[in-house]
Amino acid sequence: MSMTVRQTTLIPAVIAGIIATTISYAGPLVIVFQAARSLEPSLVASWIWAISIGSGVLGIVLSWRWRVPVVIAWSAPGSALLVTMLPHTDFATAVGAYIVANLAVLAVGASGAFDRLMKRLPSAITAAMLAGILFRFVIDMVGAVPSSPLMVIAMILVFFAGRVTTPRYAVVAVLVTGIAVTLVGDGFTGAIGPPRLTLPVWTTPRFDWAAAANIALPLAIVSLTGQFLPGVAVMRSAGYEKPDARPIISASAIGSILLAPFGCHGLNLAAFTAAICLGPDAHPDPARRYVAGIAGGVTYLVFGAFAATVLALFAALPATLVAALAGLALFPVVSSALSAALLTESERDGALVTFAVSASGMTLAGLGSAFWGLVFGLGIHFLQAFIKTGANGTRHTLGR
Repeated sequence: MSMTVRQTTLIPAVIAGIIATTISYAGPLVIVFQAARSLEPSLVASWIWAISIGSGVLGIVLSWRWRVPVVIAWSAPGSALLVTMLPHTDFATAVGAYIVANLAVLAVGASGAFDRLMKRLPSAITAAMLAGILFRFVIDMVGAVPSSPLMVIAMILVFFAGRVTTPRYAVVAVLVTGIAVTLVGDGFTGAIGPPRLTLPVWTTPRFDWAAAANIALPLAIVSLTGQFLPGVAVMRSAGYEKPDARPIISASAIGSILLAPFGCHGLNLAAFTAAICLGPDAHPDPARRYVAGIAGGVTYLVFGAFAATVLALFAALPATLVAALAGLALFPVVSSALSAALLTESERDGALVTFAVSASGMTLAGLGSAFWGLVFGLGIHFLQAFIKTGANGTRHTLGR
């Protein structure tokens, strides 16, 4: 009896991992397609295979090792950078730049500098950055209503009803509802074809100083600031203080280097999809949520092995269904992060600035909104702290 209950209670964690991986394919993978428009189809398939297999193996190993839901994904900001760079760069040279970039990430991770930085960041600022990064998915969910009002509204109603009755299965009910409404309506579009395995393609790297400056350096920076930073913030906000960032960053960088000749531009901690696996909806016991990380990793392996079929399947899903699923799955995380960001009155101004900039989606000097949200928010935070310290010191002197 106890064994049955134990197995049953793991079901939401398994489903959370599957949903997190599914959303990873339904959203960030589109950026990879845009970046790979100049490449041969075999190289694109190999690229998808490499980032999928790498994410899966690392997610399974790290989640099992630390008993924490470690969700690995490919660098979405890095993919966005490559949209403009790859068409003007030989692919072998780009692969060499991938290796250089991840050697730099490995150096930062192994040195422990990243952990020291995270410990100095105010919790309100990191929570606000998390809320800002995820808020756009909630906005996209609302924006999907005019396109498919029946489906999206039905999914929203099911979600909030489920939050009251069976919160652990609310997201599952949303997915089932969306698929059911789609089947009743216009259904899926496009031909999927029979399943077939994807074979990786080796590209011998070519190293070039110009490519190292133009591709490797910004790729390393956006990976650390745009993915690892919010990824670690998500884990800390969920109450997971271990493992340190060092083993996660180091393992991700090593995996990226090994898979670079097959097209992998960079593996790192997931941010918004990881939040689905880290909360109580995945499992009420934080010590057992690591199952979600393992389930997500296994899903990555399956998707990667049949990359071509999976890509056709996701192309057949309505975009509004994906947008609604992502927004609703992340709604509780955004709510909790906003609450934590605005909890302390003395930190609210810096936190709100961080949230606004992170949610804006702006890009400045090749760096994303998460990085600039952190910079501007910390600037306001330390400016006000400095003024208050000076004012207190002045009052103390006058009092004497």
